[in-house]
Amino acid sequence: MKTVLSQIDRRRFIRSATGFALALPAFETFTYSAKAAATTVAKKRLACFYIPDGVPMPRKEDPAYQDWSWFPKGKDRDFKFTKCLDPLEPLRDDLTILGGLSHPAVRNVHGHSNADQFLTGADTGAAGDYHNSVSLDQVFAEQVGEHTRFNSLVMSTDGGTGSPRGAQTMSFNRSGRPIPAEHRPKLIFDRLFVSGSDDAAKRLAISESALDGLLLDAADLRRQLSKHDQGTLEDYLQSVRETEVRVEKAKRWINTPFPEVEAGHLKLDVTPEGPANYLRTMFELIYLAFKTDSTRTVTYQIGRENGVGASDYLARAVGLNLTHMLSHKGKEPGGWKNFGTYMRFLSEEYGRFASRLKSTPEIDGSGSMLDNTLLFIGSASSAFHTSRNYPLILTGGKNMGFKHGQYLKYGQGNEDNQVDAGINSAIGWSREASYEELPLSNLYLTMLQRLGVETESFAGSKKTLTEV
Repeated sequence: MKTVLSQIDRRRFIRSATGFALALPAFETFTYSAKAAATTVAKKRLACFYIPDGVPMPRKEDPAYQDWSWFPKGKDRDFKFTKCLDPLEPLRDDLTILGGLSHPAVRNVHGHSNADQFLTGADTGAAGDYHNSVSLDQVFAEQVGEHTRFNSLVMSTDGGTGSPRGAQTMSFNRSGRPIPAEHRPKLIFDRLFVSGSDDAAKRLAISESALDGLLLDAADLRRQLSKHDQGTLEDYLQSVRETEVRVEKAKRWINTPFPEVEAGHLKLDVTPEGPANYLRTMFELIYLAFKTDSTRTVTYQIGRENGVGASDYLARAVGLNLTHMLSHKGKEPGGWKNFGTYMRFLSEEYGRFASRLKSTPEIDGSGSMLDNTLLFIGSASSAFHTSRNYPLILTGGKNMGFKHGQYLKYGQGNEDNQVDAGINSAIGWSREASYEELPLSNLYLTMLQRLGVETESFAGSKKTLTEV
């Protein structure tokens, strides 16, 4: 049966006789005319990422301060990345670094307990009764989810929900209940691209790519596309094929059972290539989910707090051992460099993903995908799990009015972002703060309003940040 172009839109698929279905990107041939493109409201997207265990923050007098302190040197538009973030230099004009923001309700709670409220701002407390609230991403998903196949895509390296104050998901519904996160790339891939029987899913294998069965089915469609769209289709098919290969490799790493030993160095069956490929695959799946407009809302919790689960082995990607312990060994010889090297690795992968969005034009001519996608990455603690001065990066969204190329410092006492730097004991994180910070939810309210959500408050905040 011939494909009828007028019946195809961003939510249609090409299907093979085996039951495999592939979501299509938008094509200008049948989706937009020049007149329609001029009046089309660009799709807005949001992706949020979480880094556990804080970031390296040696004191100014420490020799490691110049190279391995996470926060840049300088301020406003006159700033310089350290080695922790300098892979993001090509994206300098597309991002803003923020310091001096935190959630007031948990500033005196150990950072390991605070991933739960990173996107909610709720008073989850240090112990006792536990109550959370709706997360930033789900507020946005409520508005845009009806336009896509999935309301949101909730991901984490460890999967599931975790436990109160030990979240393994960033997303919480209106009742404050955690939304389970998916951590298996194969299942995410199948969810995005495979429909039909179980047999169809089983045919996904490296030896015979699932895409091979679609090539003939796509031939008629290809003939009816413009040359530009033919190139778009070929690039997209190649991207999905490459992701399929990565998924198979990543599946082997994430399904590797943990040995029942305490010594992390004995975990010889996990190679550095495993976690590196896994993280890259997860970012690629997010890109494809956005590219096909399968969803416009994504969260990915890169790691769980307190060194629990598979995410604690991600530092193997750079030849180091347990990720969480890097935050405890800053003052040991080479400690700040090791911690910073892992942060640099995360910056590289995050930057690779953002650059991919930047290099992909929107089909409606409204700039790049990054111009219409707001990325947010950070942690609910800074130096040694101190729940203040969160390290935060906002990227993209230029078509939403965000002004980038800045390093913004908020709150009194954060001129050098050195408050509580160098701490490696409980005495530091638990003491009362002697300075003021702004509520992080001021930024969240700003984000929601720029994303098109009509709201005057979020998590108790009614003020926005005009500088961003």
